[in-house]
Amino acid sequence: MHKQPLAIRIEKKKQMSKTRKFRLGAFIQATGHHVSAWRHPDSQADAGFNFEHYKEITQTAQRGLFDAVFLADSPGVWGGAPETQKRNGKLVHFEPVTLFSALSAVTQNIGFIATASTTYEEPYTLARKFASLDYLSNGRAGWNVVTTGNENAAANFGLQHHPEHSQRYERAEEFVEVVKGLWDSWDDDAFIRDKESGIYFDPDKLHTLNHKGQHFSVKGPLNVGRPPQGYPVIVQAGASEAGRDLAARTAEVIFTANQTLADAQEFYADVKGRLVKYGRSPDDLKIMPGAFPIIGRTEEEAQEKYEFLQSLIHPDVAWGILKTYYKGVDLSKYSLDDLAPELPNETNNNKSRLKLVKDLATRGTLTLRQLYLALATARGHRTILGTPETIADQLEEWFNNGAADGFNIMPPILPTGLDDFVNLVVPVLQKRGLFRTEYEGSTLRENLGLRRPVNQFTVKQLDERLVLA
Repeated sequence: MHKQPLAIRIEKKKQMSKTRKFRLGAFIQATGHHVSAWRHPDSQADAGFNFEHYKEITQTAQRGLFDAVFLADSPGVWGGAPETQKRNGKLVHFEPVTLFSALSAVTQNIGFIATASTTYEEPYTLARKFASLDYLSNGRAGWNVVTTGNENAAANFGLQHHPEHSQRYERAEEFVEVVKGLWDSWDDDAFIRDKESGIYFDPDKLHTLNHKGQHFSVKGPLNVGRPPQGYPVIVQAGASEAGRDLAARTAEVIFTANQTLADAQEFYADVKGRLVKYGRSPDDLKIMPGAFPIIGRTEEEAQEKYEFLQSLIHPDVAWGILKTYYKGVDLSKYSLDDLAPELPNETNNNKSRLKLVKDLATRGTLTLRQLYLALATARGHRTILGTPETIADQLEEWFNNGAADGFNIMPPILPTGLDDFVNLVVPVLQKRGLFRTEYEGSTLRENLGLRRPVNQFTVKQLDERLVLA
């Protein structure tokens, strides 16, 4: 066969490398995302505190060339009182930064996005532990910024009431700025470590924050050097009005829940459109909706898998799901086959998720049974069923139509749900030229195509010198 000239082949390779590619996160939730995943024969029932389990699925995600693994977290037990949750297989699990520190030693490329709360943590300790994780992983750390929607957390921190939604977001904005300032405590080249002269660091390259604001007073400096990535990648997941604005101001990746292409397009256009207000470009933020894939060799097999999973839901669990959203509503007069009543309008928990569930409940005339079945899979994220090819088709449609830069994959059960996606769907995406065949860089930022931030104090000093000149 006649080969094209080398120059043409090199140019084609360059053009292919510039083609927009999927970003993929593996959202790993102990036994899997389905509410009754722990009961499935293929699940690891003790997954929440089984390190070997997390090691296996993280290495699987790395084999599949995923950008990162992501762990949601809350500083308190979700749902009702712990003693009433005997059927909850997700009650106990590792703290994410601790777990990821251990996993970083048994992986090379995969990123680690850990959730930590701006409501129930302090900026200095959070900045320190994420900077440490970035060093331990050689630049693979990310921070999922949450304000915490779990009202049960308040009592764990000596508070009688969970702070109001608006107050949590005000605190979060200042919190993120303080953390960034602490990460900039040292210039990248501050540490000389000259044994002959005895000089360990250049004092001109040390910056003390001295922050005094509405919520925090933090002197600094941080007692960890500037992270390898400058800042660990900043991730956000809120989709309320306050959440969207916080993402536009601070986030580099946003995880979102959308049920339809139209909803996803609206969210994508709205948040990307807000970036210019903060001096940012659309490429500075990657939007990754959640996707809960049930994969079969045929459509019929995928449907059978779905129905078997749903059959594992005990009626007590079903009513527990509904009570989560019907706060203050007496459900005792309803049966599961009654039409779902109107959901309450206000919550101090997760406002964007309540809106999504309201939309789901009113989009069709769902019964309470149909509503809990829809929520049992991915809690309002998009559920997709099919063969590897049709799963890829559904993801590609959103990716090519202004709805997503990639996806946060939510395996129904673990470890087999992630195995299926990596073994069956990833090769289809690669064949279509939509997903990488090797990692582009060594850090999470490089693989996501995000810029490394400059040190804000260095920029300020340079600006002052230019003014004096």
